Amino acid sequence: MEASSALISAGILLVFIGFFLILAGVLLASTGGEGRVEGGGVIIIGPIPIIFGSSSRAALAAAIIGALLMVLSIIWLWLMRGGAH
Repeated sequence: MEASSALISAGILLVFIGFFLILAGVLLASTGGEGRVEGGGVIIIGPIPIIFGSSSRAALAAAIIGALLMVLSIIWLWLMRGGAH
């Protein structure tokens, strides 16, 4: 039970850190001069990834983050099934 409560606490902490980073970014962007905004994402439908972005740089960053998350998911599933004896 302690491991699950630690994971829940870590998840909540990461959500708050993400919220404050977004808030800080918005505040910095609103006080500064001109800025450049790029965005991108990955949607995975079965084995087919759909990668999109406002520029090739944003799409590449989204693809790299998507690949890292997929590898972490596979490792997590392997560990949960008892693969690390």
